Amino acid sequence: MKILFLSHYFPPEVNAPATRISEHCRQWVKDGHEVTVVTCAPNHPKGKVYPGFSNKLFQQENYHGIQVIRVWTYITGNKGLVRRTCSYASYMLSVIFMAFFLPKTEVLISTSPEFFNGLSGYFVSRIKRCPWILEIRDLWPESIVAVGAIKNKAIINLLRSVEMFAYRTADRIVPVTNAFEQYMIKKCIEPQKIHVIPHGVDLQFFNVAHGENALEKSLGLKGKFVAAYLGTHGMAHHLETILYAAKELQSFHDIVFLMAGDGAEKDYLLKLKTKLNVTNVIMLDQQPKEQMPYLWQLTNVSLVLLKKTDLFKTVMPTKIFESFAMRTPIILGVEGESQELVEAANGGICIEPENSHELAQKVLELYKNPDLTKELGENGRQYVEQHHDRMQLAKQFEEVLESV
Repeated sequence: MKILFLSHYFPPEVNAPATRISEHCRQWVKDGHEVTVVTCAPNHPKGKVYPGFSNKLFQQENYHGIQVIRVWTYITGNKGLVRRTCSYASYMLSVIFMAFFLPKTEVLISTSPEFFNGLSGYFVSRIKRCPWILEIRDLWPESIVAVGAIKNKAIINLLRSVEMFAYRTADRIVPVTNAFEQYMIKKCIEPQKIHVIPHGVDLQFFNVAHGENALEKSLGLKGKFVAAYLGTHGMAHHLETILYAAKELQSFHDIVFLMAGDGAEKDYLLKLKTKLNVTNVIMLDQQPKEQMPYLWQLTNVSLVLLKKTDLFKTVMPTKIFESFAMRTPIILGVEGESQELVEAANGGICIEPENSHELAQKVLELYKNPDLTKELGENGRQYVEQHHDRMQLAKQFEEVLESV
């Protein structure tokens, strides 16, 4: 097959969509398909183009056999709704323009969020006269309404109308959770066009390495019990919960909280850390992907948190699968489908979202019980090996592509 994938994010960016998309595409290339990805200059999350790249009208490269085409976009940091909307809209316009010059394709995939990225699939599929598969990694506009980013009812209703238009016109829809599927069915979308392909993990890349971990030494974490949050510091995550929990455990000198990543709330969290005078929290910038297994390896327990809202009962944070793959147990502050998965895997402990006292108590419980910590970690690894191997999920996605 000749596959065309539209994505606002792609490596060397290291966020969840870039990882999911690139790993699926790499597997399809291995299976003999011709894959082209249209993306923009890497700039997430700070809105600064990575060294070695430039924001040009057209750039072309080869990434593990994937033909990557980068188009011009209006680049801005991960702050400010109007600027980010302009960035996403500019990508859609560039992709539509570039569609006339792209090679023939047999199937097109676009992924949402971002909203305009998903919608661009409709226009490009009409230009290229090919089937369109819409991947849904998050529910828009519901997710941005849930965090209060948009409050104007007229704009929300307009976005919901566009959302329904996309669902109805796509040839297939690939959501990442069963809850998303049920949401669409309740919206009267035909069940036969919906195919759930959950998040997964590259089990070879995310695996415990032997030998000394240089990062552990450089951060002064040798012999420490590390509770870590690795990922986006965004409005949806309510990461102040970690800082208040850390404040509660400051008397335990062997317990350290590690936060690595960037996002819209990073500056606020740094100021709050100073205000609370929290001394047992290390905050790092976003790390390169090749560093991630080493960060996970020095982590004793992974913190997976979101705000307490009904919408987030439908989501599945990807760091769950990386944690499990690295034999790292989870303290999960997310209700709904994520909680059901962690409980089914017996790979962690669930708490009430936004409850810093309960988070502190569960970190302390695992700190005092290394056997339980190890058992939960082993359970998680076994679970993802059976159910969330990224390569196997890519093959399931491939079957959806072949169906159209």
